Amino acid sequence: MGNVLIVDDEFSIRKTVSLLLKAEGFVPFEAAGIDEALGYFETQSIDLVITDLRLGMESGIDLLTQLQERGLATESIVMTAFGTIETAVKAMRLGAYDYLTKPINPDELMLRVRKVLERRALQEEVKRLRMALDGREQIRSIIAASAAMQQVLDVVARIQERDIPVLITGETGTGKEVVAQALHSTSARADKPFVPINCCTLPEDLLDSELFGHVKGAFTGAGGNREGLFQQADGGTLFLDEVGDVSPRLQAKLLRALQEGEVRPVGGNSIVRVNVRVVAATNRDLEQMAARGEFRSDLLFRLNVLPIHLPALRERRDDILPLAWHFVHQLRERLGRDDLGLSTAAQEKLQQYDWPGNVRQLENIIERSFALFPGPVLEAHQIIISTPGKAIVSEARAETTLTIAELEARHIRAVLEANDQNQVAAARVLGISRSTLRRKMGQSG
Repeated sequence: MGNVLIVDDEFSIRKTVSLLLKAEGFVPFEAAGIDEALGYFETQSIDLVITDLRLGMESGIDLLTQLQERGLATESIVMTAFGTIETAVKAMRLGAYDYLTKPINPDELMLRVRKVLERRALQEEVKRLRMALDGREQIRSIIAASAAMQQVLDVVARIQERDIPVLITGETGTGKEVVAQALHSTSARADKPFVPINCCTLPEDLLDSELFGHVKGAFTGAGGNREGLFQQADGGTLFLDEVGDVSPRLQAKLLRALQEGEVRPVGGNSIVRVNVRVVAATNRDLEQMAARGEFRSDLLFRLNVLPIHLPALRERRDDILPLAWHFVHQLRERLGRDDLGLSTAAQEKLQQYDWPGNVRQLENIIERSFALFPGPVLEAHQIIISTPGKAIVSEARAETTLTIAELEARHIRAVLEANDQNQVAAARVLGISRSTLRRKMGQSG
């Protein structure tokens, strides 16, 4: 029926209230002071705290304050023989649901306990339903006109009650992080953090510190203790993108974290317990890597409890135009331009291309083309598709032919305009430093 923590420095009061609660089917826990009370929150799920206002040299108000500061969501009832309006108001402001004066009337106490726990149960049910609704909205927001992507979303929906590791495979740019977010938002962990990290962008030592944290003095520049992403994701989901790029040494640490639910910060001696669901993603064939000894088989088994494969965009062409129009609508909102659109010829060109960079490439092409040719409606020759690593070549007809320098200058002006002339934001979008942006602005006059 509910876990109730009784906090009182008088043994007889604790025992009396505990026996009353137990007789009514509740699960009571007892604490004489604040430290002992807070300790229960590390091992138990506490639904209600019944605390005396005076706890020896401590105070029930201090306990409520610490619960609030630590983000420990629970209901509370304050009881005291020294009842005043002022302390009642202060207790209510700190989250106390009710206020009782001693000597406690058993019938009145049980009436209040049932009332507050019924209220809590109703709030939890509303919260659960809201998360389920938000999760369904998250799934519906994913562009999936093709049968292949509908199958992916069906799997996501079917496992929303199962707290299991998932390995998402697929080429770069297919939307693996979007699916990982949907897995999180449809799970019971939806109200806890979703923490993503790209494992291929950091050197081994830095990735070690990012994932597992470090203690002060662990290495040059470690001026203090720092929580790792496993700790930051505690209770929620950790998304390990490009997990195939993790070094063998860190693979061993990942395996321990998954098996034992514990991590050891870099340079530390103590173990930190964590409760994290891991969703991993890769564009590499981990089974072949395991066969070659490049990836631990035991780690692969732990990660690959449920595999989800995202097909390349060229394999789900029914999604190309819905995605393209989705990105156009995003630009409309960002730029305040309701007139932006795609001509029939432009749509045909988009649908015929194979998109080696997948959804991410399509998004970049739409944004770039509108930056170079502000529209309102993009024509086929204004869809600027470039091969990665090569210069952008204008496919515009003679009357709109531009040099590469002119294309670059126009693109910079468009990005600055879209970001309200904020050079820091524009440089971030362009993938260059602010000093490089200013130099290019000077060159373009």
